[in-house]
Amino acid sequence: MEKINIIQIGICHEHAPGKFASLIKRSDIFNIIGFVDERDFCKTPYYPRALPQKIYDGYKAMSLEEALNYPGLDAVTVEVPNNDLVPIALQCAERGIAMHMDKPAGEDLNLYKKLLDKCSEQKLPFQMGYMFRGNPAFNFCIRAIREKLIGEVFEITADMNHCYGNEFYNEYLGKFSGGIMFNLGCHLIDFVTAAMGRPDNVTAFLKSAPGFPEHIRNNCLAVLEYPNAIVTLRACSKDAANTGGRCIRLAGSYGVIKFSPVERFDGEAVEIELILNRDSAGYPKGNHTLRFPPQSDRYEVQLAELAGMIRGECKSAWSFEHDYLVHEVTLAAAGYTEWK
Repeated sequence: MEKINIIQIGICHEHAPGKFASLIKRSDIFNIIGFVDERDFCKTPYYPRALPQKIYDGYKAMSLEEALNYPGLDAVTVEVPNNDLVPIALQCAERGIAMHMDKPAGEDLNLYKKLLDKCSEQKLPFQMGYMFRGNPAFNFCIRAIREKLIGEVFEITADMNHCYGNEFYNEYLGKFSGGIMFNLGCHLIDFVTAAMGRPDNVTAFLKSAPGFPEHIRNNCLAVLEYPNAIVTLRACSKDAANTGGRCIRLAGSYGVIKFSPVERFDGEAVEIELILNRDSAGYPKGNHTLRFPPQSDRYEVQLAELAGMIRGECKSAWSFEHDYLVHEVTLAAAGYTEWK
């Protein structure tokens, strides 16, 4: 089959290099036309680092206008800074260009709805870049909750803690009133709402880690309330365990699921511990260790799905309604809005 002609718009988003690496890896699917360095026209906050990175060496640098008007273009990945994502994606949608757009979807929910509505009206392939969508352990947990493998879930605890970056990273977080919950909490909210649906209430707790000024909200908690369940989501940039300490725990009326680390790319399997106090869904009562196939990277599965959507081979596993709900919850969890 013919390859998908694709351009990456943006190199400043934190996920931009990884997304480009995934496109390179899937050269059997994608023909990378080039990339756009957005620093001339995007002035919203981004995490400063040495740019451009070596991964773009040998690929054509393009202007935004060149990219948007490239003949035969099939798709773009939108990897500009957080608050420029939706405005740039809208320009792509207006030209009928299929796209993968990174997270979070900006601080303006109405503008994001305008983008989703436009893509829906045009039946335009659109994909959000929440990084756990291709993770088999998370997808197992979504099915487990929906199918009541551990009974009625009454508790979910999860975190996006880390200890990477430097003083520049924390200053970057300080540019957003929603802090690290806005920047990273959306990944967990995507997972939770896929499994549990719309919460009854969302409450934000936005704090600074010890030693940081109040405007740097790098120690955050969000509580999502459901009729019989409480979900607590955390994100802190000063956890000594770093990303390897990230953990998920689900508790239900007759079982528990927990795992940490939540992802790994070293060729080893992610392991889930399943504890049941009765037989359920083919699993006998007792303790089980479930091992999931190793991932080569976060984005390969998603981008392959995008190609299938463009070719008409499949539909997105994630609806526009779900994408809107995720961001509606994210803005409340990050203190931008009050939940209604």
